[in-house]
Amino acid sequence: MNSVRGLPPRRDPDRRGWLRGAPPPVWARVLPSALLVAVCLAGLISPEPLDIGFLLGAIPPLAVLAHGPVLTAVLGALVVVVLIVPTFSLNHPGSTDLLTVCFVAVLSVLLSYVRSRRDAQLVTERTVAEVAQRAVVPPLPERVGPVRCAGLYRAAQRGTLVGGDFFDVRAGPYGVRAVMGDVQGHGLSAVATVASLLGAFREAVLDQPDPEEVARRLDRRLAVDAGGDPHAELFATAVLLDFSPDADLVRVVACGQSGPLLLRDGKVLEPDVEPGTPLGLGLAEAAPPRVVPVPLRAGDLLFLASDGVTEARDAAGVFYPLAERLPGLAAEDPAALAERVWSDLVRHCPDVGDDVTMLVLAPQPPHGH
Repeated sequence: MNSVRGLPPRRDPDRRGWLRGAPPPVWARVLPSALLVAVCLAGLISPEPLDIGFLLGAIPPLAVLAHGPVLTAVLGALVVVVLIVPTFSLNHPGSTDLLTVCFVAVLSVLLSYVRSRRDAQLVTERTVAEVAQRAVVPPLPERVGPVRCAGLYRAAQRGTLVGGDFFDVRAGPYGVRAVMGDVQGHGLSAVATVASLLGAFREAVLDQPDPEEVARRLDRRLAVDAGGDPHAELFATAVLLDFSPDADLVRVVACGQSGPLLLRDGKVLEPDVEPGTPLGLGLAEAAPPRVVPVPLRAGDLLFLASDGVTEARDAAGVFYPLAERLPGLAAEDPAALAERVWSDLVRHCPDVGDDVTMLVLAPQPPHGH
């Protein structure tokens, strides 16, 4: 799915790469049959016997790369037939050559069976991981109250599919609240922490009037999950946004993570938001989270990105210049902006090695404020 409203069910195969779980390319599927046909044609055309029978021995192993055991067995049988039939003039291979080819063909069928089973298991594990991720972070609606929104998540190429990034946008009695963050670690343990944090966030949206109290609720949730173990190292970074009822003001609380970029009139503004203490390290005992009010106008876009965007480097080690590129990628539709940034990021750094998360919010204050 290419939609950026929520989590895609599957990584684009071309980015994942053949050796990283994508389906085999066309050339790998065609090569064994093409080689068999080429050898047969050469044998039929040549007036003299050709000593090219050794090429046929490569066909069953090549079939293992892209085909299942049945087709591998069929290609192996055809190889033996071509070697035996005198019509193809392959210089009369001896019994040892035939036995060798038969052994290679049988071994290739076995390897193909094992590879097919492993591929099926990999597909199952990927599907479970993706369903778990989407169950924890469901797709965002196009609009929450007076705020249009779009989220994009792409898991890292290296490591597991299930990451620790999260986002959500919820409406409550005190206005629209949004959160985007990243928990420590990857895998199922990170998903459990994300589920716990988002549950706490959705509850706090309903009964906490101030964004700093929402941050304290999330911090307490992580402390409880750590079980009081000072060595648990369970923490998360997050940015909380609290929109006024008319969406003409947003209050920002940054907990160990940079604040949003404000795209206004073709320019990028960086609100003076200092990253505070990460969640899970005791906000109540440390300095209280700082709330930064940011006035909004009609047409403004708030763009939040994870470290996977800002710390992506090209082959020369140059960081992706998000703030510089953002004006040229601007779009009125939040989903289109996120998709454009993703495409530009992949061009800058084709081998993105970290989870990529973006959250685009477009408040629509009444009367063009």
